[in-house]
Amino acid sequence: MNIYKTANKAFEHLYDVISDNGIDYAGTKALFNIGFYIKVPGNNKIEATFREWKEDYAEAEWQWYLTGDNNVEKLGEIYGMVPKIWEKMADPAGHVNSNYGYQWERSYQLAKVVAKLKHDPDTRQAVISIYDGKEIGYYRRDTPCTTAIQFSVVNNKLEMCVTMRSNDLWFGFCNDQYCFSELQKLVSERTGYEPGGYFHFAHNIHIYKQQLGKNSFLQRKADYYAG
Repeated sequence: MNIYKTANKAFEHLYDVISDNGIDYAGTKALFNIGFYIKVPGNNKIEATFREWKEDYAEAEWQWYLTGDNNVEKLGEIYGMVPKIWEKMADPAGHVNSNYGYQWERSYQLAKVVAKLKHDPDTRQAVISIYDGKEIGYYRRDTPCTTAIQFSVVNNKLEMCVTMRSNDLWFGFCNDQYCFSELQKLVSERTGYEPGGYFHFAHNIHIYKQQLGKNSFLQRKADYYAG
């Protein structure tokens, strides 16, 4: 298992590994069953020179998750616009399944995880379920990529494990790791444990072919954030 100090180090290395060794799969270069560990998840800025990552957008997405409101218009209120990717995934009423805050607030999952950790530091039940098998029939344009988030107290530090069925390295990982590391900080604050590391596992981690080739990114901007 690869161990990285920061999310940026993970992104830069995985970009090269997937570009060089990924298999052609559904319009992407992909690797399967990849797990890695980030030692300092709180250092969650993506600073690669070939990737124009927007911290203000990642922070807006995190703030949206905190509201528990799965309507994309709420993101628009926070960020000032609704990115095209969310408009495409939303149902006719503007709702999405992939607002992870909406998912962890359902059935009070986050509050229950905090309570479990405070009551029993050795618990193996501090799990937030994101991908709900009972709702597969409702997952059409928007199927959550994350399946679960689990917390464990190890040597008095709060470790986090995120499992994903599918992970787009370019957009998904860069923004998701920011929100997940912020969630880890939040749970740490509520439980009193110092944040530990962050284990990330993806069944399929990939780069879409239009995002391959570092030099091309220095001349163009992705329209992911555009209205």
